[in-house]
Amino acid sequence: MSTNEPRGATPLAPDREDHGFKRVLGRLDAIGLGFGAMIGFGWVILTGDWLVEAGTMGAVLALVTGGLIMAVVGLVYGELVAAMPYAGGEHNYLLRGMGARWAFIGSWAITGGYITIVAFEAVAVPRTVQYIFPGLSQIPLWTVAGFEVNLTWALVGALTAVLITAINVRGVKHASTVQIFVILFLLIVGLMMIFGAFTRGSVATMEPFFTSGTAGFFLVLVTVPFLFVGFDVIPQVSEEMHLPAKQLGGTIITSVLLAAAWYVMVVITTSSAMSAADIAGADIAVADAMGAMFSSTTVANLLIAGGLAGILTSWNSLLMGASRLLWALGNSRMVPQWFGRLHPKYGTPANALLFVGAISFVAPFFGAEMLGWLVDSGSPSIVIAYALVSVVFVILRRREPDMDRPFRIGGRNHGGTAIGVLSVVLCVGLISLYLPGMPAFLSAPAWTIFGLWWLLGLVFLLRIPTGIRPGVDAEHRLVAEVDRRRRNAGA
Repeated sequence: MSTNEPRGATPLAPDREDHGFKRVLGRLDAIGLGFGAMIGFGWVILTGDWLVEAGTMGAVLALVTGGLIMAVVGLVYGELVAAMPYAGGEHNYLLRGMGARWAFIGSWAITGGYITIVAFEAVAVPRTVQYIFPGLSQIPLWTVAGFEVNLTWALVGALTAVLITAINVRGVKHASTVQIFVILFLLIVGLMMIFGAFTRGSVATMEPFFTSGTAGFFLVLVTVPFLFVGFDVIPQVSEEMHLPAKQLGGTIITSVLLAAAWYVMVVITTSSAMSAADIAGADIAVADAMGAMFSSTTVANLLIAGGLAGILTSWNSLLMGASRLLWALGNSRMVPQWFGRLHPKYGTPANALLFVGAISFVAPFFGAEMLGWLVDSGSPSIVIAYALVSVVFVILRRREPDMDRPFRIGGRNHGGTAIGVLSVVLCVGLISLYLPGMPAFLSAPAWTIFGLWWLLGLVFLLRIPTGIRPGVDAEHRLVAEVDRRRRNAGA
């Protein structure tokens, strides 16, 4: 462990080397990263569909149910991150409990989910800005799935990608500071929505409370992986946290509950401002509802600015998460070692950041239809990762009952194992929603993106040496074996 370890920080285990990450993030930073990651743009563009498909209380019930599911998964993550506060999160848990190849599958799954959402945010930025500046689209380039891509429209997203990537390369504290200020603006917008609902909203417009029965409920529920992905960013940057391990675990639950409260608030305030018929015909229901409530286009545009703030916080957090996971994969030699290098001055995984940043730079040039494809293609991978983490939680509870667990859930007996099993069951239930004939069955473009990501992953998976057993030193044994093979190949 580094001799410069700050007081109060979570210490590295004796078998772990100091990789060079700078421990500069506190409790507020952690909550801001988790909450900000979850509150992206989905609430702006999806709320109208939720209200039409499920009704006010149907949508609320689905979101509360989703929040509870994610809180159970969050408890599992909370215990694991407090026990193993290392960059890459899931990668470390699966290496210790299930071995190298399972660690790759889980890490590759969540990385794919993160990258699709980062690309989603890059496409969502120009779509949001165009609501405020309708004349944004100029200089036609080409048409993708019926959407005409214009140069000026695409450049808004691409240049935003350059800016956010640059901020992250310069240091995690810079990125977190930007995150906190943007979240403060978002919360101000939220307070305006609550004020408007109480002073100008109407319970009468919230009817019908339920539509489409269980079908409407599940149509909202299937968006849960997309809406709540991000609390798991906290484990990715845990090696950069300057706070005790027990508090580190608690920040995950806090961020999940805050996100659930935000989504419920948005649904209730929107439905109190506009009738179901008007919501069905709205362009962006949340913005149109707030504009109608205050009889002001300025307020509608302010709400859209809040949506833009949500895009930036989600983008920023998930870029951090994806880059740390790629760093962990590169550091353990599962993908090219180039990804496992830190910037010599800033201590950030600069190469991994540039890789994800490049994908987000290109994404807007594929047009707005990419939004739906990216949401659909990334969500199953996210739930697969959550399920694997839940499984390894149960394995480690049984195999290593005496592991130091500063944030122990369910007590020392079988309560924690029961929570882990429940998390597995809930995640498998979410995965089943994506099967043929189910509400979230993927479209052909989404399946294509999903399939290409996993086809690429298969190439790397098959290169990982077999026989690397799980354990505390699994990564050291894996690296030693890969390096030995390289030396032999070069001899």
